[in-house]
Amino acid sequence: MSSSLPEEQAAESQVHAAPPKGRLARTFSALGYRDYRLLWFGAFTSTTGTFMQTLAQGWLVYTLTGSAFLLGVDGFLATGPMLLFSLFGGVVADRMERRRIMLLSQYCQMTFAFILAILIWTHHVKIWHVFVLSFLTGSAQSFSGPAYISLLPLLVKREDVPNAVAMNSMQFNLARVIGPAIGGIVFAAFGAAFCFGLNGLSFVAVILALSTIRMPPVLGGDRKTSVLDEMKEGFAFVRSKPSLLLLTFLAFAGTFLGMPLFTMLPVVAKEIFGLGPRGLSMLQADYGVGSVIGALFVASTAYSVNKGKLALILQLAFACSLFGFGFSHNLVASLIIAFIAGACIVGVVSMYSSLVQLTTSDAMRGRVMSIFMLAFRGGMPLGNLLAGFVAQRWSIQIALMVNGCVLAVVALIFIIRGTDLDRALAPA
Repeated sequence: MSSSLPEEQAAESQVHAAPPKGRLARTFSALGYRDYRLLWFGAFTSTTGTFMQTLAQGWLVYTLTGSAFLLGVDGFLATGPMLLFSLFGGVVADRMERRRIMLLSQYCQMTFAFILAILIWTHHVKIWHVFVLSFLTGSAQSFSGPAYISLLPLLVKREDVPNAVAMNSMQFNLARVIGPAIGGIVFAAFGAAFCFGLNGLSFVAVILALSTIRMPPVLGGDRKTSVLDEMKEGFAFVRSKPSLLLLTFLAFAGTFLGMPLFTMLPVVAKEIFGLGPRGLSMLQADYGVGSVIGALFVASTAYSVNKGKLALILQLAFACSLFGFGFSHNLVASLIIAFIAGACIVGVVSMYSSLVQLTTSDAMRGRVMSIFMLAFRGGMPLGNLLAGFVAQRWSIQIALMVNGCVLAVVALIFIIRGTDLDRALAPA
């Protein structure tokens, strides 16, 4: 078993925030905790840099190759390592100090960003360089992801966990707005190399935050079981809870079918609307603004009941938006639809994630969240690969409309059946 009791006690001793009273206070309640606040701002700065690089990298890959399929391949390589390593990352998160895992990952990602910046600056970059470094960056993220997401509940009280998850989604999506906006300006003025270089520098913020928060290590030196046995224990725990299985499946369906909308924006920008890097940044920022609004909505409703039912309704709305975005040939209409899609998907993911967090003890959290992330993040590369193939063979519009139809059917099945996802709130 995990020797996590000292960590839990220390986390409790660090909680000093008063219970939120008004609606505004409830919306931002997690930021009342010092350590969570430090991590939030550090992660926000780093994620902003990451989205600057995402914009530049998507445009770079599509410019180098002219292939929607290879753009999907790059997306697959960036997120595919989650399929390979996230389960190991979950076990490691339950055995080692989570801060140490995350710091090592940040240093690696910083290095990879600087390498790409140098390759582009010296005009030596090849598509295989981008692919290799995308895979290495994704590998580093697959180990830090379970550690990061399982760290959040230790920084706040249990009743504030849903709000902490929603606020984490807000920083991610706020960065999705600001990152592409800055990235489009920097790309146009100085080129892609500066976007990659600024991303490398942005990791300093989260490294400083991780070095500052008061988080003792997870003591794992007395473990007698093997990594494989602990991985099996995590799967057995998830299998024993039907609500966890259902939440994991729905998260996979949402990302497998829905995330190609964001990945394929370079294709939509260039082929459908004839836009350049600044136009692409506008589309990405618009999607991100919707995501921020969605995250704020979820944060404000974190203390309400029936979050599972609301998540299914939002997933259906996202599916309709996905179909509408694929069908649209009008830029203004597409911007409105992308805004709605961003708001819906972040609400879905935040609610599913908080339900999983609340049904899991800290001793199992790293492994359970790694399984959830395997489904959630693992759906991205597979969906990107399939959507890239369909876009190359037929069109990006067909890929998005078909995905929207299938996702709508999935959501409708569970809505009509009256599925109660909120049963996941029962304590582990």
